[in-house]
Amino acid sequence: MPHKNQGMEEIEHRRSVEKLYGRIKSRALTKRQADLFESLLPTISVTSLKAEQLSIYRDISLEIGFGSGEHLFQLAIANPDNLFIGCEFFVNGIASLLSKIDEVKIQNIRIFQGDSIKLIPEIPDNFLAYVFLLFPDPWPKRKHIYRRFVQEKTLLEIHRILRRSGVFRIATDCLHYAEWVNKVLTTPILSEKFSIEKMLHTSRPSELLWPKTRYEQKSTTKCVFSSLEKL
Repeated sequence: MPHKNQGMEEIEHRRSVEKLYGRIKSRALTKRQADLFESLLPTISVTSLKAEQLSIYRDISLEIGFGSGEHLFQLAIANPDNLFIGCEFFVNGIASLLSKIDEVKIQNIRIFQGDSIKLIPEIPDNFLAYVFLLFPDPWPKRKHIYRRFVQEKTLLEIHRILRRSGVFRIATDCLHYAEWVNKVLTTPILSEKFSIEKMLHTSRPSELLWPKTRYEQKSTTKCVFSSLEKL
């Protein structure tokens, strides 16, 4: 019988043997940012996701590719009893979030530096209240479609790690990616596992529930949102 993580491992292998487009770092870090990488990041890096070690938190959420961390940070400030885990491999984005965390000494954010595909198989079943995927790289070329995070196999893993009535929120400003998300979500196996709500920017949830990032504010009129609730 295939291993339950076989699909995730296949995607990870393909990513590892082919060039990952884009730069890990786009500009030099300031001295303060470099210092935070040495002093702060090790103290809040994800090293274990064992449920008994995180039981002090009411809810635990995951953001896949948090960019500069604006959305994650705002949610953490507004919900101090919840834990927010962010995955990101771009150094400048991590540096930006570290600066925010250090400035207000917030305690309920953890960071996984790397591809979320490596972390997700380690997350226990029925563990998370929310998963966020906001404005991911659409990988527009046909030959790169397999790089898109939204695939049937990855969404089955999201379903596994979400608790009952947990929510997976997706946002994009790319019409082709929105069409792709719709195509994947309407496959029989996924439509049986999620209750799906699709929204345009005019009907998105309030910013108290779904904070806006600067990226979204610049792309507002093109934004498409999907909210998947685990059945």
